[in-house]
Amino acid sequence: MRSLQFLLPLLLCLVSSLYAQESRVFDALSMQSQILDMERKFAVYLPPGYEYSQRSYPVLYLLHGAGDDQTGWVQFGEVQHIADKAFAEGIATQMIIVMPDANTGRRGYFNDVNNDWRYEDFFFEELMPYVESQYRIKKEKRYRAIAGLSMGGGGTYFYAMHRPDLFSSACPLSAALRNSSFEDFQKGLESNQTKVNDPAALQSYYDRHQALRQLEVNELDDIRSVKWYFDCGDDDFLYEGNSLVHIAMKKKEIPHEFRIRDGAHNWTYWRESLPDVLSFVSDTFRQK
Repeated sequence: MRSLQFLLPLLLCLVSSLYAQESRVFDALSMQSQILDMERKFAVYLPPGYEYSQRSYPVLYLLHGAGDDQTGWVQFGEVQHIADKAFAEGIATQMIIVMPDANTGRRGYFNDVNNDWRYEDFFFEELMPYVESQYRIKKEKRYRAIAGLSMGGGGTYFYAMHRPDLFSSACPLSAALRNSSFEDFQKGLESNQTKVNDPAALQSYYDRHQALRQLEVNELDDIRSVKWYFDCGDDDFLYEGNSLVHIAMKKKEIPHEFRIRDGAHNWTYWRESLPDVLSFVSDTFRQK
């Protein structure tokens, strides 16, 4: 009986230690946004050993697509299982993964044309500083990456174009990359009955949210400071937009990886993409 009294604390300590070595996912975290005047949810993946160690980690911002929220990559993308496996096999270095919700209030990752809804400002001015103060995240550009699928692939592309000083790598997957003419853009606003408060600012807003225009209006050296990885299925309805960006980048001699694999616009494809994304961003995180 006395031996059990000594064994019990030892077993509890062992179980606690093993538990601390497991990865953890929290998919209903929240923060208050002054910019959006509401509470915003986000999910976080913490790698194995996070709670046991004192080290700081690189971070990957992982964006969901239209119709999902911060739980999309957790529930359907199986991010915990895939990341755990990638780290255990050594194809990726351990990192924290942050998954914000862009499906509440209004859907999407950008400010609207009148700056009444400022999601992009929220992301850079509130979300990033908040999570990087709450978790042991390395704050240098080299240790920060962004990736996402579909609508989130578009968010990935434009965020890295808008703020190349913040991201070492960007991985748009099956990305929604807008390439409409200025006239069609105006017609779209009219059909949606959107009243533009400042027509003089419309051209700059258009330039900022069109994929090919970003390659014209941004400094090429800034774009080249980001490592790019594009991945889109050969049966994906967004294949053309991704291909046009690839061709334009080739012409401008912007280094990037461009993958076309057998597949469509679905979670089967994106789950297969995620290990390669984790490996790709890790190449920047690791010491050469």
